[in-house]
Amino acid sequence: MSCNSPSSSTEGLSVLRWGQPDKCSAAERAAGMPRRRVLTGSLALAATWATAPAWATGTAATSATLAGREPLTHQGTTLWPRGEGQLRFFGLAIYTARLWTADSFDPTQHAAHALALELTYARTFSARDIAERSLQEMQRQTPVNKAMEADWINKLAIVLPDVKPGDSLLGFHRPTQGALFQAGGRTLGTVDDPVFSGLFFGIWLSPATSEPALRKALIAQR
Repeated sequence: MSCNSPSSSTEGLSVLRWGQPDKCSAAERAAGMPRRRVLTGSLALAATWATAPAWATGTAATSATLAGREPLTHQGTTLWPRGEGQLRFFGLAIYTARLWTADSFDPTQHAAHALALELTYARTFSARDIAERSLQEMQRQTPVNKAMEADWINKLAIVLPDVKPGDSLLGFHRPTQGALFQAGGRTLGTVDDPVFSGLFFGIWLSPATSEPALRKALIAQR
């Protein structure tokens, strides 16, 4: 991509392809070339439910913050607040993530356990951006063929809404069924595929995540 390639805009900031830093020289900018600035995060985790590139940082919640969180019950399983972290990109808040798990949760085998993950967004993203970025992050864990990738993107983009600052999305991983998504106490829909669900929540919980600091905060690793 050249120094003056076009970029899209969100929240008043220029957005490049994921993780592409500004390579314009001082001379090029002085000559009138537009300066490119990068903002991404779930742009998942461009948006994600998902994640930002290596320049982003995750910050952990305090034990006092977690103590104020209520447990969740899903399909007869009680899920307890485990960890919380905020994804920031060059100092800008992207979203806050919160994880609930059962007492028996093993972070090295996250896909084998029921769990809930909530994201509260600090920026605006479209459902399609979230879905597409999520699939890119999922492929960090294992290759996904083109047909399955397109199918999962479409299903996720249908289930998830566009989000704006202050919106929260809550996802449940059901190991034998797939993923269920809620917002404001209302069920948005499901993606009934356990493989999809394991990879999707692995965006944050897999050792292959692009955000190890955020994973550490979520699983409360000391």
